[in-house]
Amino acid sequence: MKIFAHRGVSGHYPENTLAAIQAALDCGAYGIEIDVFAADGELIVIHDRQLQRTTKTKGNIEDYKLSQLLQLDAGKGQRIPTLWQVLQLINNRCVLNIELKGHDTAPLLLHQLSQAQQQLGTDIAKLLISSFHHPLLRHIKQSQAELAIGALTACIPLDYCEFATQLGAMSVHCDRAFIDDKMILDAHQRGLEVFVYTVNDQREALRLKALGVDGIFCNFPAEAANWF
Repeated sequence: MKIFAHRGVSGHYPENTLAAIQAALDCGAYGIEIDVFAADGELIVIHDRQLQRTTKTKGNIEDYKLSQLLQLDAGKGQRIPTLWQVLQLINNRCVLNIELKGHDTAPLLLHQLSQAQQQLGTDIAKLLISSFHHPLLRHIKQSQAELAIGALTACIPLDYCEFATQLGAMSVHCDRAFIDDKMILDAHQRGLEVFVYTVNDQREALRLKALGVDGIFCNFPAEAANWF
């Protein structure tokens, strides 16, 4: 079972921060999942467009300059990191799942990954790009075919995982509330891996393993490693 640290070790540290990501590296998680939005030509690591939940700041990302966003307290004195900072920190030590949250993130991501390959030695094989915005994933795959993509869904489509096949995805990422044996079987028959979000309960994790899922996103990756 592949365990992705969901927004880093977000069960114990402020989500999507360098502290949470470092904790995931320290516990040996298979992968780390982060979320990115675009701000002033930079990709910042944050889950919500609205700032209130994670930074206790009123307004949305687009209401602030990049320099202002990077000074916000993302919890316990942690700052909102940039994708570049995360790439530097992880340094190919595990799989990095970058979820694209904004509609304008794909061109910035492709540019930054090209820079990261040249300047940081980033291994493309250690990256997994995911999104609910499937046109973005298509653009990513058409622009850089060697990038692995994961197609997110919060439902079970009528044609099951056909949408992921059309995108050239490596994996399909499913909501734990909807996943079932038919979806998993269809995915595996198409050569897709199935990763389920967000699983923080041992009983549910074991149920999903019995169904045949390939991995889970979990806020407590160290604890999850002991569940199996």
